[in-house]
Amino acid sequence: MLPDEAPHDIEALAREALEHPPAWFRVLLRLRDAVVSAGGVKSSRRIRQDAESEGRATVAFFPVLARSERELVLGEDDRHLDFRASVLVRVTTDEEKRVLIMTTAVHCHNLPGRVYLMTIAPFHRLIVRSNLERFLAR
Repeated sequence: MLPDEAPHDIEALAREALEHPPAWFRVLLRLRDAVVSAGGVKSSRRIRQDAESEGRATVAFFPVLARSERELVLGEDDRHLDFRASVLVRVTTDEEKRVLIMTTAVHCHNLPGRVYLMTIAPFHRLIVRSNLERFLAR
């Protein structure tokens, strides 16, 4: 359940949930960027720069692909895999409480994409959980 004082704008809510990661995540992201850049995959900084140079909004470093009143879809495609993240607010049937739901989906195109996903999947789950816990604690 979201606290009453949580933002009602879906993009502001996504920013609050995703743009304040713990220090250990920033270290892992720098490591990820160094490793994947050597293999020709875009770094997080490059993903953000490319999106912003095209005039697209970003949350964390992911481009906003779609937006509605209650859902924001973020993502990026590359030659190895396509990534999507949904930040969705579900309102309870009595419309008194809001629930934040985050979902991710990945479509791998090839073996390097599958290896990359298998490598980061355990960290990904931990990062999403940690970001949500940090958001609710603030």
